[in-house]
Order: sequence, then C-alpha cells, then structure tokens
Amino acid sequence: MVLAAVPSPVTSVWHLGPLPVRAYALCILAGIAVATLIMERRLRARGVAAGTSLDIAVWAVPFGILGARIYHLISSPQDYFGAGGDPLRALAIWEGGLSIWGGLAGGALGAWIAVRRRGLPLSVAADALAPGLPVGQAIGRLGNWFNNEVYGRLTTVPWGLEVHDMRTGQLLPGLYHPTFAYEALWNLGVALLVWGADHRFAFRRGRAFALAVMGYTAGRVWIETLRIDEATTFFGVRLNVFTAVLVFLGATLYFLTTRPEARQPDRAAAQYGGSAAGDGGGSGG
Repeated sequence: MVLAAVPSPVTSVWHLGPLPVRAYALCILAGIAVATLIMERRLRARGVAAGTSLDIAVWAVPFGILGARIYHLISSPQDYFGAGGDPLRALAIWEGGLSIWGGLAGGALGAWIAVRRRGLPLSVAADALAPGLPVGQAIGRLGNWFNNEVYGRLTTVPWGLEVHDMRTGQLLPGLYHPTFAYEALWNLGVALLVWGADHRFAFRRGRAFALAVMGYTAGRVWIETLRIDEATTFFGVRLNVFTAVLVFLGATLYFLTTRPEARQPDRAAAQYGGSAAGDGGGSGG
C-alpha cells in the first residue's frame, strides 16, 4: 500500500518579462558554483594561489557541458535522430540531457588546458575537486526533479515519485523510483567519504579524485538498473552500466597502483605561488 508520495513540479520555467529562467540551468549553475568554491578552499590549503579554481572553471565548465551533451546524444539518440526525432532538440540542453560521463571527460580536457597555462599539475586540481564534484552533481540532480526526468520503474515505496508528462502536463499513472534523488543522496555520501579519508590520509597524485570516482560509479551501477528512460543497450544492459563498471575498474587500478607522495607543503606553496600557512593538518574543506 502506498503511504505517501513525492510530488513533482508542473513547470520548470519562470519568466522575468521576456527572459525565461529555467530551474534545470539554475541547479547546474549552483552545483558548479559550490564545487568551485570547495575546490578553491582546498587548493588554497595546498598552497595554490587564490583564484586558481575560477581560472580552471572557465575552461573546464564549457568543455564539460559540451562533453556531457555529446555523450548523452550518443547514449540516447532516439529522441533526436530516430524515427520522429527532432535533430534541433540536440541543442536544447535546458531540457535536460547532460551526462556525467561526458562531463568528466570534457571537463578533464578543459581543466588540463587550464592547469598547463598555470603550471599546475592536473592531479593537484583533481584532488582539490574530489569532494566538491559529487556535491555539485547532487545539486545538479535537483534539475531532473524540476524536469520530471531520470526517474525509475514503478514502485509502491512510501517515497514513490509522481511524474508529469512535461509536454502535456498530465500526471502519469502510478508512482516511480526517484532515481535522481537516490543518486543525489549517494553523491553526498561519497563526498563525505572522500573528505574524511583525504583528511585522514592526505591523498596526493590524484588518489582522492580516484576515490571519488570509485564511490560514484559503484552507486551508479545499481541506480542505473532502476531507470526506465530510453537509452542505448548492449545485450539488454544499459550502456551507462558498462561505462560505470569500466570507469570504476580504471579508477580502482589507478588508486591501488599510484604510490602515495610525501607531503611537502612549503615546496608546493613556493612552486604554485601560494602560501603554506593553511596547509597544516590535512586537506582543508
């Protein structure tokens, strides 16, 4: 018996005069801002000059959004290029459809360009971002709630989700697993795990970021099996499951085979143009 239900918004756009304000975009921007702030604090705790996170974000964010959209179009092409599809909707990123896998790849490329310009190792920036990335992803998942998307199969759990067809405004029959919420909560747990482990062991050389990727992909596998939105499959299994497993294995291999690096805060501060005063006792925020 259904004891309760989680409602969904019937609109995801508000208008300030002629200007549309889209909830999905606001959630994505809020997630980016929070992740950047966390990275900034952790970079400064590692002796890196103030403002470096913003320089990295200027390159990483547009590359990440482009990569996220490209992966989504590859993994779910039917709405855009299949029978009855609309190719122009491939440009409508405000409707949703940004994949974390493509976002990671594109964002990494943009970050690599940025850190090369700053003379900063990519691993330093990645470790600083490690707990902030899942927090930002969790915030961004709220946009899926506004868009009535990324939900799972029918359920009778008390937190079952009401879902609207956003094209007609009609409420779909039944209640659904709020898989976007599962992922958001999982991501917050991953962020706490990475922050605590990094604070305890002071990871370096990209190992904190690898731990974040391991945590995220482990959760994504079981969450992905609940989703019912159309996606490319192989042998009846969603492409994103294969991707999550491969990325998990790669991150695990990197984490286990990369030797820890002795901490040398004074040298790091001198090399990256910051101050070592804030680097004592762990990894910062």
